[in-house]
Amino acid sequence: MAQATVAETRQSSWWHKNQQQLTPWLFLAPGILFFLFYVIFPIFQSFNLSLYQWDGLGKAEYVGLYNYEELYWDDAFYISLKNNVLWLLLYLAAIPAGLFIALFLNQTVTGIRLYKSLFFFPFVISQVVVGLVFTWFYDPTFGILNVLLGAVGLPPMNVLGDENWVTVGIIVAGLWPQTAYCMILYLTGLNAVDPEQIEAGRLDGAKSWRMLWYIIVPQLRPATFIAFVVTIIGALRSFDLISVMTNGGPFGSSRVLSFYMFEVALSEYGFRMGYGASIAVVLFLIMLAFIAYFLWSMYKEEKAR
Repeated sequence: MAQATVAETRQSSWWHKNQQQLTPWLFLAPGILFFLFYVIFPIFQSFNLSLYQWDGLGKAEYVGLYNYEELYWDDAFYISLKNNVLWLLLYLAAIPAGLFIALFLNQTVTGIRLYKSLFFFPFVISQVVVGLVFTWFYDPTFGILNVLLGAVGLPPMNVLGDENWVTVGIIVAGLWPQTAYCMILYLTGLNAVDPEQIEAGRLDGAKSWRMLWYIIVPQLRPATFIAFVVTIIGALRSFDLISVMTNGGPFGSSRVLSFYMFEVALSEYGFRMGYGASIAVVLFLIMLAFIAYFLWSMYKEEKAR
């Protein structure tokens, strides 16, 4: 009986000593399991599936790197890749736009909460709703865009029907909610800016742009990093706006890699799971390269400091 009491005492003592270390892991365990099962495992499964030809029902046939070889000669793949690069370049405009809106809203003036709500509104609405709103905005018959163009004497435009402008038009629609998201990140970051550094900058004569560039922006590095990563991922995995606004048209000119992957793997174009998985692998590697680059850049900056 005494030995049992001693063992229970030791077990209780061990639990109390390690409780603070174990408790966070117990709370994180369900999320980690879901992340491993629904994110990490499908990534490796996509790498494996890209080496096969499979229609989703029959027996998968191993073809090695044939799907990647076919990608190399696929014109539709290069159109999608070019559009993804355009998405990436133009979508980054959401970051400085979000910063300047956050600076404007980070004030104590009458009605600022109303202004914050109006700028925050695009972030909470569905991408499908955003796509429908901008489809009506661009409509060549009754859209507001052509009304505005006519008011200044310019000819009407069919943005979503023009191969040269359709991708830019969809990106502008995507920038609306993405700018709101970056604004939220920067508003949070501005709350953590050290007021003593700002006051010291004022005493040294720093004003307007110098104050922003040398004192405020360096303190917003964590928010900027998150904004870059999320914006890049959002640009490379864009799908819903394209599906709602153009369905890849006209003539496939607004496709991106994620939409083309859907077309070849899950739509009426073929049910080619292996080929779709090879597109997914290419897209994943592009995302991984950009994120690794930004992580390495931040690491070098921290090491230099």
